[in-house]
Order: sequence, then C-alpha cells, then structure tokens
Amino acid sequence: MRLNAPQDQTIIGESPHFLEIMDQCSRAAKHDRPVLVIGERGTGKELIAARLHFLSPRWEKGFVQVNCAALPDNLLESELFGHEAGAFTGANAKRIGRFEEAHQGTLFLDEIATTSQSAQEKLLRVTEYGTFQRIGSNRTLETDVRLIGATNIDLPAAADRGEFRHDLLDRLALDVITLPPLRHRREDILLLAFQFGQRVAQELEWMSFPGFSDEMTDALIQHDWPGNIRELKNVIERAVYHAEDEFSPINVLEIDPFKSPFRPGAPATPAAAGPPSSAPDGPKAIEPPTRTENILFDGKPLDYTETIATLERKLLVDALESNRHNQRDTAKFLNLTYHQLRHQLKKHELL
Repeated sequence: MRLNAPQDQTIIGESPHFLEIMDQCSRAAKHDRPVLVIGERGTGKELIAARLHFLSPRWEKGFVQVNCAALPDNLLESELFGHEAGAFTGANAKRIGRFEEAHQGTLFLDEIATTSQSAQEKLLRVTEYGTFQRIGSNRTLETDVRLIGATNIDLPAAADRGEFRHDLLDRLALDVITLPPLRHRREDILLLAFQFGQRVAQELEWMSFPGFSDEMTDALIQHDWPGNIRELKNVIERAVYHAEDEFSPINVLEIDPFKSPFRPGAPATPAAAGPPSSAPDGPKAIEPPTRTENILFDGKPLDYTETIATLERKLLVDALESNRHNQRDTAKFLNLTYHQLRHQLKKHELL
C-alpha cells in the first residue's frame, strides 16, 4: 500500500499493524477535530500527519508544520500566535502567527509535549473556542484550524506529573493514533529497505538496483531498529553509497558508523587479547602455532613478504572454514571490521 506525501516521501507497508494504522488514519481524516499521533522517534509521525491532512476536506488548504521543541517558550508563542510591533524587544514589526497562516487548513505541532504551560493554556482556548490574541494585542482573532499534535512520550503520564494539562489532553485526544515501531512491522523492513536503496541507486545514476544479499537480508530482518524507519533509511543509504559496484547485491551492513577501536571513550582492548571464546556448538578456535620457528624458518633463506602473505592467506582460509564461511562471524572471530575482512579476502583472492 502506498501513499504519496510531501517532499517525495512515501508511506509503504503491508504488515497487519501498518494496515490497521492506515485504516485508522482514513477514518480520522474525515472529521475536523484534533488528533494526537504518538510514536517512537523515526516511526513516521510527520507522514501520518500529512496523510490526515491530504485525505481530509481541507486538503486544498495549507498544511503548516511547527516543531515545538526547536523554539524557546517565548519564541514559540510568537511563532504560533504572532505578535504586534513593540510587543517585546526585537519585535520591530507586526507578524502573523501559524494559526493565522493555517486558517482553513491544518496545523501540525510536532513535539507538542515540550510546550510551556502558558502556551498550553492558549492552545486550549484555540481548540475550545477557535479564538486567540497576538502577543501585545487585546484584539481577539478567530481562526478555523484543524490541529494535529505529535509526541514520542506518554502524554497521560506527563499530565499526571503536572507536565501537560489534563484539559488540553482531553481536547486533543478525540482520536489517538499510536504508531507501531519497526520491530513490530518486520514484514515491512525489506519493502522499505528496497525503496531506500532504489532512491540512492537513482541518485548514483545506476542502471538498476541489485538488491541485497541473503546474508544482509537476514541481518536487516533480525535487527530491532531502535531508531525505526529513520535508522533503517540511514543504514541502507550508507550501504548503497559504500557499495563497490552496481552489479553485485549489497552485502555490507554497517549499523553503527561510530563503531571503532579508536572511538573516544571506547574501552581499551588489551594488546595481548586473543580471539573470543566460542560456544560449544560454535566455531572452533584456531590453535596458534607454539613453535613458530619450526614452521617459518628451517635455517634456509626465505622471502619475508611471500612468507607473511602465505601465513595471512592460510589464517583467513582456516578462519572462514571454522566459521562456516560466514564473513560477519569471521570478521568478529579475527577482531576485524567487516570492511577490513573484505579487504583482506580480496587482497588474497579469496572472494
């Protein structure tokens, strides 16, 4: 199922949880009352808000967005309700607010839970009576705005703690759409990943997108994606940009780009530490030679570079066999990154 949204973004999914949310959005879009969209970071709250607007009778009017967390309290109220010239220091001219700008359309307040008590009181008045005043003015203005709020916190709990007004919560919660995290939509992971991969392939002017290897497909499905769709998008874009060519399936999955033994604050790894011990049914450790001199040197001259290359290749072959040729497990086994292992395998013509 697809829905075109602003900024060339598309909602895609086929999981039962996703389809249920789409049905709920379609029902909520028909009425004109406020809606709350709740979900973890990266779950697509902005896209759901856009869907609510563009499926509503207001779809031809403005869809105005404000990130409440991006502005301090005094500026947020000015942003929402406008101000008169001289209302405060720096207010050199009159400015209309977003409620006036969104008249007869939809106003989307992202991170609505971060608003101050003062702003919440004014929001309550707008939702109840459709009226407000610009800062520095006694004139009451009317506005016809459909309000959509979004947050990633538990608003009822915040209200119980006194951090959010109960009466405003009651006004906003006619319909509450709670978005499932991506770990509960595993059927949608590959659909989304392929879409993100195709977009980057088009940017790179590839003839086609080669898809993902079986190993990477399994890894994509098994990861829990705490950053949800936004994290998945970043990982896929990174994988495609780092791909060596446009003909081989994408096979490099780098979840954490900060992972490095040289990362500031990372725990130190003892220089003498060997490979990690394996489980009873896991890969068997490669026993290091105890008498290197008998293996490397028999008293006759030798070529140092050739000998080291031979030993490196044998170590790679033995490690691959011990890990059933799983490159990700082999990299961990040898304390290498996946990219480092791939480089060594190519160097020794093992790919």
